[in-house]
Amino acid sequence: MANLKEVRNRIKSVSSTQQITKAMKMVSAAKLKRATNAIIQLRPYASKLKDLLANLSASLEDNTSPYLQEREPVRVLVVVVSSNRGLAGAFNANVIKTANNLIAEKYPKQLSAGNVSIVAIGKKAQEFYQRRKYNVIGNNNDLYSDLNFENASKITEAIMQGFVNGDYDRVELVYNHFRNAAVQYLIAEQLLPVPKAEKKEEIKAANVDYILEPSQQEIVEQLIPKNIKIQLYRAVLDSNASEHGARMTAMDKATENAGELLKSLKLSYNQARQAAITTELTEIVSGAAALSGGN
Repeated sequence: MANLKEVRNRIKSVSSTQQITKAMKMVSAAKLKRATNAIIQLRPYASKLKDLLANLSASLEDNTSPYLQEREPVRVLVVVVSSNRGLAGAFNANVIKTANNLIAEKYPKQLSAGNVSIVAIGKKAQEFYQRRKYNVIGNNNDLYSDLNFENASKITEAIMQGFVNGDYDRVELVYNHFRNAAVQYLIAEQLLPVPKAEKKEEIKAANVDYILEPSQQEIVEQLIPKNIKIQLYRAVLDSNASEHGARMTAMDKATENAGELLKSLKLSYNQARQAAITTELTEIVSGAAALSGGN
């Protein structure tokens, strides 16, 4: 059985860890509230803009927007949205795993030919793909320091320009979709070219009547870049809220585990203390008996 000093040191160490995890949980809870408000406010706008664009573009006979051009995906760009920090359970591991599965299943030929590039938003994804010698474009780790639409749009504009220039034929987006603090699910969706409206949306579009000024074509051409920027910004906000939810949940579980470990250590400490007292009493009694026998 461990001696008393070792058990006391372990109790002190676990208690300190528990205080840290409890504090981190509280910080994540405060950040989660702000992040949740941001994504909840954006979602209706992003969804409505996407529907509006689908309704307008579905009725156009010829749309010349470069962001709608379908090409053979010879060169592929995958945008992976992770976090800058760890201690969030499997949050970063899951998004990287989803991105890797997407590449392996959908673009194995492009991967073997070295035609898969990565735009990592978040330090964890950046470091992962750089270590594995992927073509990682840029460094976007500072985005979370000042997360707003303008800063996110700079990343999106660079991606859009690369697509128009022919640097990439397909752009995929992988991120965590926030549902609540305990539930986040992974999304892998095509960002460019902008997916065409589905049949249901086309049918719905026929029943919507808009008064358009200056023209439907010009409005659609203005809405498409705006929509692309909004969709990436929404993904980053979703991921940001998911990160804080995952970290809060992980720290809450770590605090509980530390509490259980403390109970076990205190029990061990009491047992060791009782054993030491029993040993001392036995030695005293034995010594007293020996003295009595000697007399």
